[in-house]
Amino acid sequence: MKATLNPRPVRDIIAGFTYNELEEKGLYGLNGRLTIQPEYQRNYVYGDGKKDVAVIESILKGYPLGLIYFNVSGTNTKGENVYEILDGQQRVTSIGRFVTNKFSVNDSDGNPQNFDSLSDEQRDEIMDTELLVYECEGTESQIKQWFETINIVGEPLNDQELRNAVYSGAFVTAAKSRFSHAGSPLQAKWGTYITGNPRRQDVLETGLKWVSERHEQSIESYMAAHRRNNHCDELATYVDTVIDWAGSLFTEPHKNMNSIPWNRLYEKYKNQGYDPVYLTEKAGELIADPAVKKSAGVYEYLLGGETDTQLLDVRVFSETTKKRVYKTQTDKAEANGVSNCVLCALDTSNVNAERIYKIKEMEADHVAAWSRGGATDEANCQMLCVMHNRAKGNK
Repeated sequence: MKATLNPRPVRDIIAGFTYNELEEKGLYGLNGRLTIQPEYQRNYVYGDGKKDVAVIESILKGYPLGLIYFNVSGTNTKGENVYEILDGQQRVTSIGRFVTNKFSVNDSDGNPQNFDSLSDEQRDEIMDTELLVYECEGTESQIKQWFETINIVGEPLNDQELRNAVYSGAFVTAAKSRFSHAGSPLQAKWGTYITGNPRRQDVLETGLKWVSERHEQSIESYMAAHRRNNHCDELATYVDTVIDWAGSLFTEPHKNMNSIPWNRLYEKYKNQGYDPVYLTEKAGELIADPAVKKSAGVYEYLLGGETDTQLLDVRVFSETTKKRVYKTQTDKAEANGVSNCVLCALDTSNVNAERIYKIKEMEADHVAAWSRGGATDEANCQMLCVMHNRAKGNK
């Protein structure tokens, strides 16, 4: 791969800059000859009021912004080179957004100033600032490999951003268009069930994980197989199907819903019938129950018939409670000449009907089952021998 240093002033680089705030795409410069956000790059993540402001403050203070790399991607009808930004997209986008009055910076007196409210001298200072640009030429594989390797400036690429680079093409473009725009109305719906920042490709990664698991593939294998597709219909349809299914059963959102592997629950329980009113009410009760230590397990617990309490990691009786209940039961049993396991004592034909168990031979049990509303407190605790407690189960 060949790289040539060709410093360019800001006014040239952002000439013709366009930016669609809703879709976060359509970033161009050099009067259309520069694609500022190629499909394989991450979405804009500097717009936090700190990193973007720091870029402009650095220019106004004369600080260097570091190297920027353009990839020569071809020529236009006039025979002029056309480019993609290989590294520096976040900085160039921040400059373009400021010059088009998308955000402001504070002046020396602490007053917010957008580009148009700056003095002529300051505006010229920004527009005349030269950025150190290397223009790179090479094969697609060389460019993508280099891009994956360097990660020179800013936040390191995460796994999905790297996948987008490696498997760039029509599929990635379509998938990012649907899943990576924070301003999309769909994000409000998906946010209940999928965690993460769409700009950093977290939502796309979850969707790809779901659909690839359905095919028993890795995300990489799925992206490679669909790389040339000019749509992401299967991915979009599957994500919508899973989320619509979950939303139809649990109609009241809870903050822990976005940590659930809904695709796995969908595949396991999609053909069973449920009462959404009951599921929603019961989920709310369980999530609010202080005895439930793992609220993320509530949904599968309910879908599975409320039998596997291990999914909830239900709070157990404390050692102090067990010792007190054991002593009370044992004192009473010895006085009456019966077993201190209340179930052994009930059956006089039982060889253990009068046996006094040691505490290590017994387990704490809910008198009224926890799953039926029994509290995890001393008043609802009894000590049973191991055999009877494990046979009693959830009764």
